[in-house]
Amino acid sequence: MKILGCLFDMDGVIVDTAKHHYIAWKSLADELAIPFTEVDNNALKGRSRLDRLECILRSGNLEVSSKTKIELMEKKNQLYLKIIDSLGPGDIRPGVKELILELRQKGVRLCLCSSSKNASSILKSIGILNLFDGIVDGNNLMLSKPDPEVFIKASKLLGLTPSACVVFEDAESGIEAARSGGFFALGISAEGSLKNAHANVKDLAHMSLDKLQAIVDSHAPN
Repeated sequence: MKILGCLFDMDGVIVDTAKHHYIAWKSLADELAIPFTEVDNNALKGRSRLDRLECILRSGNLEVSSKTKIELMEKKNQLYLKIIDSLGPGDIRPGVKELILELRQKGVRLCLCSSSKNASSILKSIGILNLFDGIVDGNNLMLSKPDPEVFIKASKLLGLTPSACVVFEDAESGIEAARSGGFFALGISAEGSLKNAHANVKDLAHMSLDKLQAIVDSHAPN
């Protein structure tokens, strides 16, 4: 498989916003008197805002109306936006911008794939919005990971088949979505804990297209 496209998750791959999400969700959960820990937050990585809220509500045995859910999600998002207001280019994870610039220079197509509805504003804040050929995010998705919708839409947007694309993911739900859609799933995990990924790397520091192609080739089916 020759790599023609690269699909990047955002949170935990391009920028580490998990801690910011946790603070916002924790604040909302405290208001609802529902216990919520960092472990709980990590278990929800890759899920949509609605999925996360419903998981939190279930853990607290709390039922609310659809209208209240919308209000709670908006409250959480406003808290989150205040927290990330100070994000800048220095918050890009190691090696990410360098890799993206090389991929673009060598003709590899790039798409941002995120369940976040704030993806474009975050990419703009950190100065790399214009480096992507397309963005598929929570504003134009019906289904959340582990459904492969986000990656399938991205590959179609780029005019590529799934088998020609590498997905960069840091969550099991994203890895499952990539694999079920027919993509090569590269896990970004310091612990190498994404067991369903085709391969794992701790981060993208010093990553290059040649190294990426070698990883893909070494995990190709016999």
